[in-house]
Amino acid sequence: QVQLVESGGGLVLPGGSLRLSCAAHGPIFTINDMEWYRQAPGKQRDLVAGITNVGKTSYAESVKGRFTISRDNAENSVYLTMNSLKPEDTAVYYCKVSGFTTTDYADSLATFDTWGQGTLVTVSS
Repeated sequence: QVQLVESGGGLVLPGGSLRLSCAAHGPIFTINDMEWYRQAPGKQRDLVAGITNVGKTSYAESVKGRFTISRDNAENSVYLTMNSLKPEDTAVYYCKVSGFTTTDYADSLATFDTWGQGTLVTVSS
């Protein structure tokens, strides 16, 4: 079982910055896509940013130029650096990671697609 541990959320003033972290733990063979989503109160969960295993990034229009996604493959971790935060960025942020794990059988891999527990980001004065 792969588990994701998120950290870095909190209360920040408008215009401020935060850095979210998400570390994957378990019998990981390789990680493919790593993504950040967010869900504001009463709204659906939306994709914020993604990064592939070769480092290609993509962003929602609302965060382009303000947020940066990055990954550390050696640490099985993904990060979201958020600058120029706005009140409308307030949400619970979730990381999502997909890839392959080893199994008890030689030469056999299993897929995984796992969500983090979420971390609350509040942008308010």
